[in-house]
Amino acid sequence: MKKFLVFSLCLIVAQYATSKTYDIKKLGADATGKKSCTELINKTIEKAAEEGGGTIYFPAGTYLTATIEMKSNITLHIESGATLRFSDTFEDYLPFVKIRWEGTVMNTLSPLIYAHDADNLTITGRGTLDGNGFKWWAWEAETRKILKENGGKLPTKNQLQQMWEEANQDLEVSDYYKGSLERRMFRPPFIQFYECSNIMIENVKIINSPFWTINPAFCDNVVVHGVTINNPDKNPKGPNTDGINPTSCRNVRISDCFISVGDDCVTIKSGRDADGRKYGKACENITITNCVMLSGHGGVVIGSEMSGGVKRVTISNCVFDGTDAGIRLKASRGRGGVVEQIRVDNIVMRNIQRNAFIFDLFYDKTSKVEPVSERTPVFRNIHLSNISGREIKQIGYINGIEEMPVQNLSFNNINMEGKIGFIVDTAKEIYFNNVEFSVEKGCAWEFKNSDKIVLNNIRTKYPAEGMPVVKFENVTNGFINDCFQIEPVETFYEAINSSIIEGNNYWNNVKNAQ
Repeated sequence: MKKFLVFSLCLIVAQYATSKTYDIKKLGADATGKKSCTELINKTIEKAAEEGGGTIYFPAGTYLTATIEMKSNITLHIESGATLRFSDTFEDYLPFVKIRWEGTVMNTLSPLIYAHDADNLTITGRGTLDGNGFKWWAWEAETRKILKENGGKLPTKNQLQQMWEEANQDLEVSDYYKGSLERRMFRPPFIQFYECSNIMIENVKIINSPFWTINPAFCDNVVVHGVTINNPDKNPKGPNTDGINPTSCRNVRISDCFISVGDDCVTIKSGRDADGRKYGKACENITITNCVMLSGHGGVVIGSEMSGGVKRVTISNCVFDGTDAGIRLKASRGRGGVVEQIRVDNIVMRNIQRNAFIFDLFYDKTSKVEPVSERTPVFRNIHLSNISGREIKQIGYINGIEEMPVQNLSFNNINMEGKIGFIVDTAKEIYFNNVEFSVEKGCAWEFKNSDKIVLNNIRTKYPAEGMPVVKFENVTNGFINDCFQIEPVETFYEAINSSIIEGNNYWNNVKNAQ
């Protein structure tokens, strides 16, 4: 028995002995932020990986670095009081590596933290990752200005732009995005793990990202927990500095995060146009919960790069306070992809600058009707419940396309106050149950060119003077049931070239009852 216990103890000791911690400061790293530690960090990672893995430990101090390339079984632990400040010298992110950039797989500058085909990657601690993105943002603004002044063409290309062009000669994109590729060099994502698995990013604070912040691509089993992301929205503004953007990933859990950025807070993507369909990998099995979103274009967004599809997503227990939009789904003709099986529950919104809800298949307003094909995007089987909001510019809209209406959406137990109501155009199988929309002007609901609209127990608290609560135009199979308008209104609904059925309604407070 004694020999067995000794043997078991030896096994335990051996197990923990294989996991080593490397104190980067003790290894000679400059902790004042003046001298680059890039080479030391990456050599230490390589050494740890050769020994089966380990933790690269950053004690209090400031460490200047460029690309950190992680390997399997590596942990970056950034202690409280420690800051990893990344170089703003663009050439420090050479050589080019393979990444997915804004929905297209290409060879370009390395992300600030990068891994390819690695397992068991961890970034943790209470310290700060500073992307030092100010110079990147200035370059973006200047390049946009040059393109605008020269008809969308670069009159001259710097060395990095020429290198990019040579490295991506066979890259093909749709006409819609050719203009964006004319820049010929791109700000890197902060963190992109490409074709990796078993990823954990927790507790760290991430600031000033050059571009998208946490952007796993083609990854499986990703956890982002307790992370704070703060990229400036103004003075200066960090453009396109989205918070968390999984693209074509499976089994992603995002929880307990605080996000305030210069673009969308959380965005789910799966590739752009033909390139996205070529890889054909959906973003699926995604949970987003217990997060607070402040400034940003959208709280949780799906698209517009979703050509591989997005499915099985739950969004719950979140607060959106000050974002431009709340829940936003966007796509356009040519993109393709199916977005389905989406659940949104227990959300509170305030001070929404534009729309609380957006479901838009007409993101490219210049597109024309075309036959249904792999280029046709689809939104269906999406359900929202237990949501409240106030100080909202517009409650929202649904915008389908003629050949593919948005279909099978339900809104349950929702209470919203906004200046403008909810507009539905080109949709079918849309359900509102126990919903109160109160608006300052116009109708609370407007339906156009739609079929199978069911309104059950809907109402408005502050009706706009002289306006019906609901307006139908070119709607078939509309049904209004169990509606009791508490506050007096002149007209509950108006129907223009529409077939509407009523049932079990109470119109005592409706002056012009049907």
